Amino acid sequence: MKSDRILFQSDIFTFKLNHLIIIGVLILAFSISMSIRSQPLDYGYELNEFDPFFNFRATEYIIENGFSEYFQWHDNKSWYPEGRNVSATSQIMLHSTAAITYQLFGGNSSLYDYTIMFPAIIGSLTVIVIFALVRLLGGNLAGMIASLLFAVSLPIILRGTAGWFKSEPLGIFYGILGLYLFLSAIKSKNQKITILKIVFASIVMAFGMASWGGNQFFIIPVGLFILALPFVNKDHKFLLWGVPLFVGLFLLISSLFERPGPNFVFGLGGISLMIPTVFLIICIIIQKVSSEKNKIRNGLFFLFSIFILASFFLALSSQFDLSNEKLDENFIPLPSFRYLNALNPFLTNSDPLVDSVGEHAPVSTNLSFLLHSIWMIFAGLGIWLLFSKKISQNENYVKNDMKLFVLIIGISGAYVSSAFIRLEIFASITLIILSSIGLSLLTKEIFKISFSNKKNYLIKILYSIIIISFFTTPLVYPEQGNWINVVDEPPIIFTGASMYPPTNDWLETMEWIKVNTPENAKIAAWWDYGYWITALSERTTFVDNATLSTNEIQKMATVLMSPPEESWKMLKEMNADYVLVFVAAQDIGNNSENEPLYVVGGGGDESKVFWISKVGGFPAEKYLELDVKTPKPNFYENTLLGKLIPFSPVVYYQPSTEKNSPVYKNGFIEISVKNIKYNSDNDPLKLVYASPSFMNDNDGELLFVVLYEVNKNYNLSYNPLN
Repeated sequence: MKSDRILFQSDIFTFKLNHLIIIGVLILAFSISMSIRSQPLDYGYELNEFDPFFNFRATEYIIENGFSEYFQWHDNKSWYPEGRNVSATSQIMLHSTAAITYQLFGGNSSLYDYTIMFPAIIGSLTVIVIFALVRLLGGNLAGMIASLLFAVSLPIILRGTAGWFKSEPLGIFYGILGLYLFLSAIKSKNQKITILKIVFASIVMAFGMASWGGNQFFIIPVGLFILALPFVNKDHKFLLWGVPLFVGLFLLISSLFERPGPNFVFGLGGISLMIPTVFLIICIIIQKVSSEKNKIRNGLFFLFSIFILASFFLALSSQFDLSNEKLDENFIPLPSFRYLNALNPFLTNSDPLVDSVGEHAPVSTNLSFLLHSIWMIFAGLGIWLLFSKKISQNENYVKNDMKLFVLIIGISGAYVSSAFIRLEIFASITLIILSSIGLSLLTKEIFKISFSNKKNYLIKILYSIIIISFFTTPLVYPEQGNWINVVDEPPIIFTGASMYPPTNDWLETMEWIKVNTPENAKIAAWWDYGYWITALSERTTFVDNATLSTNEIQKMATVLMSPPEESWKMLKEMNADYVLVFVAAQDIGNNSENEPLYVVGGGGDESKVFWISKVGGFPAEKYLELDVKTPKPNFYENTLLGKLIPFSPVVYYQPSTEKNSPVYKNGFIEISVKNIKYNSDNDPLKLVYASPSFMNDNDGELLFVVLYEVNKNYNLSYNPLN
């Protein structure tokens, strides 16, 4: 059956069999993507992670108050006492796009339910956009393969499931669409259509920047591609007006948003586009006035000079204080530390606050293979086939400029994603592009080979089975760790990001706070929980996941790790009313006196002592044993966090030998009993609420939240501990 067979036609369009196949594949890819991304809904219809709760709150503000009020909104419930300028510190286009599409397509659903489904829908729609981009680069077959690979990509799905109302799904959608429009404009022969594509590419790319700061990494391959265009694209007349128009409009529109804003335009991101654009213009002029023999050499010499100058100015701009990220105003404004870390992997482990975030952990080879599997091999195959002379004679071969772009985005994506786990998204996108093009070229070559009829049929069937097996194996194997069931997890609001089964403790705690505390109450907690408290309990917090001031997070760490009396003074100075602590533990049965015993640990604040102490500037070895997870008696006795955790160790136990020890020994596990240390009006703080799981004495895991009220009238001289 021929794919170009005409099914029906009209005066303006001819519908062929290959169009039907493409539509079918895209529907399949969309359906697969939606089914995988929707798995968290089996546990409950809730937002996932932390940031989505703030994003919902900001979107709700637009719906209820309008855009003009949104851009003037100073949120006094965040970052107390300064508050937060929301439009200047948020992903504006995420909130705007969600608000507009909700009003258009939300129907009778609640905004909360709509924002839960929004990332899954946008992420699934991106299979169409990635198809368009890769089709432009490598043809229909490559595009269809790319759409299917995108639908099951683990790094992309992990940050785009139902409930993940964060910036990545929409940012990737805008970023890939912008790349497609820009590259399509370069390939287009119709000037009117080209202008429209350039304008829309600029707008969409700017929208992507205002949706997700990570879209800055799409700028890297674009800038490098612009540097290469004078050497690989012969249409210099178009380049002289098309590229400056794209870059100029993109930077102009980006500057209109408060974030990224002028700092991006006149900083490293904007300059990484301005310099290549200026180079392109001058290089074309140099080539025009040079002889045919020397024009490439002269252009390359000029390019080398640009690299030398750019490296010099970048080195000057890198002189800044990593501890507070204050930039030297005499040089180029640089992006935040985490973006610099992606560009310079040697900065890894130099900022404890950045290192304390799980998604900023470095990427190991084993983890890379888990995330990308066989794609890594086919991506390498794709690069080899792109530069194969035999394949280059194929009429379907990728053109020179697009071939170079594929290589550039492949190398740049692999480079920036090596810094930390979160950026594996970019590795996945580049591997999808490379492996889909490589697989399509290989498939075309295999299917061109002619054998006897029966042998020809069997070889092609066998090849298809092998390829399908390669790409589906990560989806089903291993049984408990494949790409599908890895995302089959409950929303974090049910688990607190712990390793234990889901409970409703966080939701019930937030409701209790909302009903039983004053509306102007200010709650101190580790920054992980700030968004939950402001969005669900509608109370004021000091730090959250987006707090810009490192000093404020360090102050909160200092409060938690200081002696209780000093912490009480700081809490009073901060005007804090309550302190919230999240604890994970496991009930392991009763002792001979029928007293319940517990192993404390599993992902609550008790498991964050190492990072909280490092962020606060305290030596972790002062509070933790040699295993860097078991708290020392000094932690329980002389830190506020230790006092707020309602357990006390009674013995240390070694399971293999069944021996007990009154003091910690290597290989022993801390066994604790419940002990509420602050439960009196004479204490610096008093327990006012413990979530239901804490009250249960049944065997099993405990995930619970405790809330302490700050005793503003506490008398230090009365303290019986002194």
